Amino acid sequence: MRATPLPDSAPRLTAALFHPRYWPQWFSQALLWLIVQLPYPVLMQLGAALGWLSMKILPRRVAIARKNLLLAFPEWDEATREQQIRENFANVGRGIFETGIAWFWPDRRIRKIMQVVGAEHVEQAVANGQGMLLLSAHFMTLELNARMFGMLRPGVGVYRPNKNPVLEYAQYTGRCKSNKYLVNRLDVKGMIKALRQGEALWYAPDHDYGHHASVFVPFLGVSDAATITGTSTLARVKNTVVLPCYNIRLPKGGYQLIIEAPLQGYPTGDDIADATRSNQVLETAVRKAPAQYMWLHRRFKSRPDGTQFLYKPGEER
Repeated sequence: MRATPLPDSAPRLTAALFHPRYWPQWFSQALLWLIVQLPYPVLMQLGAALGWLSMKILPRRVAIARKNLLLAFPEWDEATREQQIRENFANVGRGIFETGIAWFWPDRRIRKIMQVVGAEHVEQAVANGQGMLLLSAHFMTLELNARMFGMLRPGVGVYRPNKNPVLEYAQYTGRCKSNKYLVNRLDVKGMIKALRQGEALWYAPDHDYGHHASVFVPFLGVSDAATITGTSTLARVKNTVVLPCYNIRLPKGGYQLIIEAPLQGYPTGDDIADATRSNQVLETAVRKAPAQYMWLHRRFKSRPDGTQFLYKPGEER
């Protein structure tokens, strides 16, 4: 059940969304709902098969993932890297069905596959009347991260709106299954307002968003990864704590929602030092389950002026 009614700004189900041009999107949502009614182990097997199939039809994404892993984990040998790529794509497929689980399963089914580590940090922040900046990362399980945290403490998500109104309605309502509302990733004022009101704000600063409001600091094996400074900006909001928060799929099935202790002495006011610190936190999380991380995007595409582009020519976009 939803924690609170959706705000007036949330997308609404209107007659216009049922125009024939949107039928393919409705069909895909209905198909996903139908598939995720299957038992959980079957979904994970089907997801892995779908992910391996995608390796055959998405060779460019395979090449990007391979390059990312070469850059991020230079200590790995080729056999290890190729095994991780294959498992990563299995997780891409599983992630599709995990999205359906997060959006469509009732709470009772979610609880059967959910473990929580560190709930006491949330309880303490609530008792202190503090806003919580949930420092997270783009794992394939990120939709379940939001759903499971919302079952513990309904919060606010940061997201990129979808231009297709049906998909926008689906992702907004799906992500708010157990949470309050979503904030556009460009709406910094909205994020600050949520923190000032004592909300838990899910925030993942680990993608490459270009040079704007970014610094180049180490992340995994890359010494100069473009990293946005928004984490420290939000952490400066009065009475806010930063809690690392992420979701890991366990080897035998099910998930562990991990909430770590508040970062101490953060932020410092030094953008380089603060971005380095947040990257170190996320790097530790990624190393726990590297094959579950989203390697399909070009994490290291932005480069300091005068340095070499790390991907193949023609892949700047």
